Amino acid sequence: MMLLWEEDGLSQHQLVNKLDKDKTNIARMSSSLEKKGFITRSNCSNDRRSVKLFLTPCGKKLGEEIIPIAEAFNEVVCKGLSKEDLQHMEKLLDKMNKNVQELL
Repeated sequence: MMLLWEEDGLSQHQLVNKLDKDKTNIARMSSSLEKKGFITRSNCSNDRRSVKLFLTPCGKKLGEEIIPIAEAFNEVVCKGLSKEDLQHMEKLLDKMNKNVQELL
């Protein structure tokens, strides 16, 4: 949902690419979020195979509540880390994630 809070109306295909997840996983997450009332799915008018995801008012409200909490949390846990430290940590976490994905 974080990506939709940043850019509402992304397609499921765009989420697959941005999150590096498979189509089935994204479709499952989308269905779950739709059932909970956080998003709606809509077929793209110029490509019927493409499905776009939009936040509902409930989903937008959730973002307004969660984003400030997440930002405050990140500020606390990243205190004292330089931009370079954070970039290095992100690279290491990406490598670890790829290692885990290879196991699955």
